[in-house]
Amino acid sequence: MPLLKIVILAVIQGLAELLPVSSSAHVVVAERLMGLDASSPQMTLMLVMLHTGTMFAVIAYFWNQWKRTYFRSSGAFTLIAIRLVWATVLTAIIGEVMQKIVEHTLLKGVPHAEIEDLFNHLEWIWPALLAAGILILIAGLATRDKTFDDGREPSLSQSAWIGAIQGFCLPFRGFSRSGATISTGMLAGVARERAETFSFALAVILTPPVVAREVLRLVHAQHISGGLNLASAMLPGLIGMVCSFLAGLLALKWLSRWLEGGRWYLFGIYCVLASGVVFYLHHIGY
Repeated sequence: MPLLKIVILAVIQGLAELLPVSSSAHVVVAERLMGLDASSPQMTLMLVMLHTGTMFAVIAYFWNQWKRTYFRSSGAFTLIAIRLVWATVLTAIIGEVMQKIVEHTLLKGVPHAEIEDLFNHLEWIWPALLAAGILILIAGLATRDKTFDDGREPSLSQSAWIGAIQGFCLPFRGFSRSGATISTGMLAGVARERAETFSFALAVILTPPVVAREVLRLVHAQHISGGLNLASAMLPGLIGMVCSFLAGLLALKWLSRWLEGGRWYLFGIYCVLASGVVFYLHHIGY
């Protein structure tokens, strides 16, 4: 793949992944406009490698904050670890159930259907973007003038809601993971900053198994037996990973300013408008 296309995809991923606007939707549309097969193993591996770059951006951006909160004592670490594990377990269960439902409904009749096949269907991406935008709008407007207890971590029930909505997001390209989890946390009564840090801590836990799954999918698809071929297949993703890391740091600063400044709902407006653009692109044949 040409270097320019890798950089374009990486910048889009880095910005859109850490803003609540669905990186998958933006990257898929960009791939379609550039004539790339968004559902191929190489491209889905590229996408998760770009996710890895943004994961490292999250760690770099939030590390000092996590040290002050999650790692300040063994008790604080145990408390948040239980909530993160609980949320992740629910994500895995609900995500697996939703994936099976999608494969047997939206992908019914597709030979050897995989969830990645959704990357080729803009007609299913625009409704997901619209749904995410509406959720962000509701959360942003409902909590715009609300005062939170900023010192309280999410409770087990609040963590459950966040983990459940994350699992629901997984199969749907366009349903922003960060947008849905942060919005759900805010609606459940979690402080904006706490919802943000908890959401991205979950993302750090989720990314490695997703990357491993796509590597195995590529190996299976191409019957790669030697490390050299696999390394060659991953090289474009490694280049993109660096670019998405840098773009991700910029996006996180933007996200934090708007979230803490009560402008969260603006991301919802953007998602609603973006869903209209994706609908139009699908209508004209992309």
